[in-house]
Parts: sequence; structure tokens; C-alpha cells
Amino acid sequence: MVRHVVSGRAHIIGAGLAGLSAAVQLVGHGISVIVHEAAGYAGGRCRSFFDHKLECEIDNGNHLVLSGNHATRDFLRLIGADNTIDVHSPADIPFVDLADGTRWSVRPDKGRIPWSLMSSRNRVPGASLSDYLQSCRIMWAKDNQSVKDVISTGGVLWRRFWAPVIVAVTNTDPAAAGAVPMRQVFAETFAKGEAACRPVFFPQGLGRSLVLPAVDFVTAMSGELRFNHRLTGVHKINDKVAALEFGKDRIDLSENDCVISAVPAAVAQKMFDGIDGPNAFSPIVNGHFRVNQVFNVLPLLGVVGGTAEWLFSRGDVVSVTASAATSLVNLPSATVAVRFWRDIQAAYGLVDVPMPSFRIVKEKRATFLQTPDQLSRRPDRRTQWHNLYLAGDWTDTGLPATIEGSIRSGASAASAALVKMNKMGGNT
Repeated sequence: MVRHVVSGRAHIIGAGLAGLSAAVQLVGHGISVIVHEAAGYAGGRCRSFFDHKLECEIDNGNHLVLSGNHATRDFLRLIGADNTIDVHSPADIPFVDLADGTRWSVRPDKGRIPWSLMSSRNRVPGASLSDYLQSCRIMWAKDNQSVKDVISTGGVLWRRFWAPVIVAVTNTDPAAAGAVPMRQVFAETFAKGEAACRPVFFPQGLGRSLVLPAVDFVTAMSGELRFNHRLTGVHKINDKVAALEFGKDRIDLSENDCVISAVPAAVAQKMFDGIDGPNAFSPIVNGHFRVNQVFNVLPLLGVVGGTAEWLFSRGDVVSVTASAATSLVNLPSATVAVRFWRDIQAAYGLVDVPMPSFRIVKEKRATFLQTPDQLSRRPDRRTQWHNLYLAGDWTDTGLPATIEGSIRSGASAASAALVKMNKMGGNT
């Protein structure tokens, strides 16, 4: 990255991944940056924290990252954290069907054409070659189409592959999810072959890989993060944001300053009147169980036929994720924990092991509902105010609301802001 010194300052609202991504890009180009975060910590949904009940550090939620998520990998390299991850090679994504105990792994071919599927032993058990061929129709999906408009939502391949993958990626009922973001995900991962499908794991936790190194990078480059600094007021004059208020603090913006809003959709729409965006949301429920033994299992397991959809194992902690969890989010945590533990027992053969200490994390508005209607409401990074830009997984990234989408959105907003600031202030 070539570092220039540019007059003007960028005020980034929100220190989640989108905000940190924008900050990292801008400080690297010599922009003076202040990140304003309402909470007392950075990371948003990707933060890690010490849980006193479990007596260990856990991630707020579980996230599936693949080697084909190039923006995430670039971000990790830029902040010097690429050595904190494990990339499992060759790609091997294991599954279990709790209905009958069948186990298999998805192992993409090295090349773009999956020749191995010609043999039934390389397919999802029970799926036919024609099932796979029919699924290729997703590559021609249109903006107004849901997944059910493009591929079959019945049969073994749907139940044992497409449904668990799509719900994990979109946090939406898989049949109702928009097909176009899934087309893009497929194009960047499975359609590129094995090298783009390797699971990426964070053995030290998301916070120690994606968040803390980014904070350190920003501060090392003379950027500033202000925690417990909630935006309470925005003043606009004509086509620009003129001032920001944080309680009793008021910041008047110069002509060369810019603002990047990297907060959730509902917050942005409330603070910056006139911004459109998704207005329906979907929950995720995560469970963390501290067991008294270290498992000799892969750190990722897809689950079919259970309450959970994915299991993540890290040391003596087994974590569980259920996306689009409308049937779980309002249940008592103890009830949810029992259901999750039954899945863990069946998946790992722990039938006689009693349920250990647990933590249930409910994210009632984890992401926006990624149906075609809601996807059409995603705004561009640029707004009607020439010095205000938007970032966040809910903006029009072309991807589902994921870590990859968040990081790309921040980098995209930073790129647009940098162009504006260079034009207004010039390089010094």
C-alpha cells in the first residue's frame, strides 16, 4: 500500500468489521481517521469476550470463512494477522445426517470442472449426477429470483448440501433466500475448485485475528478509536454533513472531511434521515459448551436433521450455530441448550456425557432478511450527501451479509471517500 498524506479527516461511525476495514484502508493511505464506537469494545458481531461462567474466551458468534474469501484474507495480511489462522488443505467439509447417522465429506475437485462427481462415491450420499447438473442453474440467477425459483428445493442434495450451506450463508430460510448473492458466493468458491474452498479457522478466536490486530494497526498508523462515543446528532447543510454530535461533544466538519457510517441498517436509517435500506431482520442463536475433554475431531461439522446446523470445535469448547432461528430465539436458553447438546451428543458420539456448562447467545437482529425484496433495498456506498458514505454487510456488496461482505463494504466506502478527499484537498 502506497501511503500518501491527504488533507482532511475521516470520521468512521462504528468499530465493527466494516468500520475497521474502512479505517485500515484510510490510515494506510495517510488519511487522519477517528473511529467512533458506541460500545466499549471493537468488533461488533465478531468480537470475542471472556465468559465468566465458562471461564474461557469465546466468540460472540460462529462464522464460516473459506479460502476463496479474498477480501478477508487480504485484510488479515494487511493487519499482520494472517499467521493467526489455520487453513485446512485440501478442502474437506464434513457432514453428518442425524436422521440415520450417515457421514460424508464435501471435497471439491482441484479444477473448475468437478469430474469426480461422475462417480457416485464422490457425491453427497443419495444424490444423483442430474441433481448436481440441475443445481448449476444458480449461475444464471436474476435479481428478483429466490433460490426456490432457480434450483430444486426437494431431494437429497438439497437437504444434505444446499439447505445447510445457504441458511448458514444468508441467515434466511434457504428456499426464500435471494439467489443472486448465492450465485456470487458459489462463483468465488466452489466454482473455482478446491483451492478456494478450504475452511479457514481462527484458533485464537475471531477477536484476536480480525479485531485486535486491526485496532493495533489503526492506532500504530496514528488513527484514533473513541469507545463509548455514541453518535447522538447529525447536522446537514444542503448536500453535505456539516457536524456530528456525540452527547455534549460537537465536531464541525471541514470541507475536506468525510463521514463513513458503518453501523447496522436500522441505526443508519435513524441517524441519517433519508437513507433507505433493508427493514426486516433475521435471528441467529449460538451455543457454547465447555466440555471436560479435548476432542480429536475436525473443527467444523455440518449437521443435517438437527436443531443445530454447524458445530465448531476449538480445544475443549464446542460451539453451535442455528441460523434463521425464529423458532429458537424466544425460547428459554436452558431449553435451547438441551436441544443443542442432543445434537452434539449424536454428532460426536457423547450419548452418556451429561450436558456441561453452556452459554447461549441470541442475536435477534443478526442480519437483514436476505430475500429478493430486502436485497433490492440495499443502498450504494455513496449517499445524497457528498461527504457521507455507507459501509456494512447490509449495503450493496453483491454478497450475503457475511464477514467477507462486511470487510469488502468497508474497503469500498474507504475507496470512495479517498477519491473525494484527494479531489477536495489534494496530496500534501
